[in-house]
Amino acid sequence: MNERAAGVPGTPAWTREQAERVERTDEVVAPIIYPRREDDAPDVHGWDTWVLRERDGSIASVDGWRVIFSLTAPSDMLPGKRHDVAEIRYFYSRDGKNWIDGGPVFDRETCLGSRQWAGSALLDDGQVYVFYTAAGRAVEEELSYHQRLAVGTGGSIRADDDGLAIDGPWEHDILLRPDGERYEREEQYRGMIYTFRDPWFFEDPATGETWLLFEANTPVPEGSDACGGDPEKQEFNGSIGIARSPTGDPTDWVLEDPLLDAVCVNQELERPHVVPRDGRYYLFFSSHDHTFAPGLEGFDGLYGFVADSLHGEYRPLNGSGLVVANPANAPYQAYSWLAFPHRDELLVSGFFNYYDLGPLTIDDVGHLPREEQLAKFGGTLTPTLRLTIEGDRTRIVDSLEHGHVPLEDDELPPLDTDRVGDRTAAGRYRRRF
Repeated sequence: MNERAAGVPGTPAWTREQAERVERTDEVVAPIIYPRREDDAPDVHGWDTWVLRERDGSIASVDGWRVIFSLTAPSDMLPGKRHDVAEIRYFYSRDGKNWIDGGPVFDRETCLGSRQWAGSALLDDGQVYVFYTAAGRAVEEELSYHQRLAVGTGGSIRADDDGLAIDGPWEHDILLRPDGERYEREEQYRGMIYTFRDPWFFEDPATGETWLLFEANTPVPEGSDACGGDPEKQEFNGSIGIARSPTGDPTDWVLEDPLLDAVCVNQELERPHVVPRDGRYYLFFSSHDHTFAPGLEGFDGLYGFVADSLHGEYRPLNGSGLVVANPANAPYQAYSWLAFPHRDELLVSGFFNYYDLGPLTIDDVGHLPREEQLAKFGGTLTPTLRLTIEGDRTRIVDSLEHGHVPLEDDELPPLDTDRVGDRTAAGRYRRRF
């Protein structure tokens, strides 16, 4: 019986055989993270973060300022509840290291859904487009996990020597909903959590075509022979979806077949994005240890695949797909990574998640006293990792400061060769980052 036997025919797959190779090695394990001395935004928790980009994918510079967007919640809220009230805020910086809080991007009352989840942002011909996940419904007595891909349009950006501001008025539109055939609808799902979220804008440099990537699930009917007929494994049906804009208009999209699916392997392929390099397409996403299907062991980490075209046959990086893993002695220290190029390197940023847990698991955190839960959550940006990338192989070689987002012209410190290779698979360095 076919172990997989599901998904859209012709869609590249992350197979169980590939995922069985996932392991912590010196090439992929990140160093231990320590809290930053000063928090740029002490009044809010921040997590999923993305950069304002130009249409060609480069980081936008507006009169010398660069801009990031983050999901945020009040810093006195229990970390486990932050997704229930998430809103997008923007931050701006001259040096790409020290970030100034610009406040919420949208007026909450005008947004679609009951809260906003992750997306991407585009600066195109002076207009700001903020793609986001409209989570829940505007009016609901109990929080739901209803998800649609949305966009806020009409934003403008003002900057001078003293600062930067993003203004409306914004117009909000639903861009896409799942079709129930290639992408699972909410009423079809039977796994741990339904996904149709994380819209990420991408213009293909080879063709000029405009695309929107997103996280989704592949429909697996009950009673099918997928995963050898194992109904428990069938619940693990994550996929990376894609839509095409026939006109290039960032508000005009048509669903297409998925780029990659992980039926029988993993349930969540979060925040997918592509980095084109040397004629290849590097596809990245984040995933958790607990979203791997029974019989597989994975980690909270950044995973990646490479193909020779955007719709090509994707091959797992490093043989398994694992690109960045949290160390064994701090398995939940970071999450929701974003990879972006800088000259010959690949840089990876994320958010500082739960730390100093000792033997505790994520499930244990919710049973701790309130103050302990708050004390063990970072809620800020992590140090930016520096990776080398050659063909199908990547390697972590160094890191930058917390939250450092350099422009292409920014010089980076010389690599410290004493740090490279002076590590263990637990992610320890003899010299602290």
